[in-house]
Amino acid sequence: MAELPRLNGIIRALEQGQPTFTTFTQAEVEATLALATSRYDGIVFEMEHNPWDVRALRDCLQYLLNRRQIALSASLAPAVTPLVRIPPNGDEKNQWFAKQALDLGAYGIVWPHVSTAEQAYNAVASCRYPRLKTAPLYHPAGLRGDGPTAAARYWGLTQQEYYAKADVWPLSPAGEILVALMIEDTAGIANLREMLRNVPGIGVILIGEGDLSQELGYPRQYEHPAVVEAMTEVVRICQEHNVPVGHPHVDQSNAERILGAGYRFLMAGPTRSFAGLEKARALAGRS
Repeated sequence: MAELPRLNGIIRALEQGQPTFTTFTQAEVEATLALATSRYDGIVFEMEHNPWDVRALRDCLQYLLNRRQIALSASLAPAVTPLVRIPPNGDEKNQWFAKQALDLGAYGIVWPHVSTAEQAYNAVASCRYPRLKTAPLYHPAGLRGDGPTAAARYWGLTQQEYYAKADVWPLSPAGEILVALMIEDTAGIANLREMLRNVPGIGVILIGEGDLSQELGYPRQYEHPAVVEAMTEVVRICQEHNVPVGHPHVDQSNAERILGAGYRFLMAGPTRSFAGLEKARALAGRS
């Protein structure tokens, strides 16, 4: 089998030592079309606080494909890599949400509220196919059920090619599936070193600063010293283990600080611009 190119654009950027840029979006066709030609490396379909609608997700994955981009780049992969944030918290261990998203063709799963090494192990295992205990890279032992037909078609691969690529990165260097764990409470921070030390296959740690700030008593006060200190500790631990760490709220006011602080998975929210309207209103004296 000929060597296949890197398909996951988020992993590609991280492998090259570059920060990677993503954003949350609803699983809606109009939003997907707007982002399909954007300069994001990837998007995260936000289905934790929005309805779990696999039909909508399936449609959005198809609308994310840009036939001209594929023709010009000779790449099998969408220009913008799709991930999915699933609904269950880490302690619920609902593997089937990850299975359904991956079976549709998602390139990774964002797991909210992961607070222990056991929960982290389950998250990674849910994104892997089972193998014998004597096989290389056995742990975390795979839990994903076998149903690759739609995913292989979406990735543009044969089933055997898909199996070769459908493992978690960086545990499998050729893997295309990214497992991102959200650290959203002080328990998760306290257990983070154990997670990163004992659970291979964690691709990104994403800080959930909204929930973290709630627990600390400063809800959504993201610049409060207590919140910044807790987030800085997460960055420090991730850097010790060479695991990329993500920030969920990047904008013009904090982008320079966040990059300087060592964040490598940056989630910058798209802004809707009405520049033409505002210009015309100003010229008409209605500003």
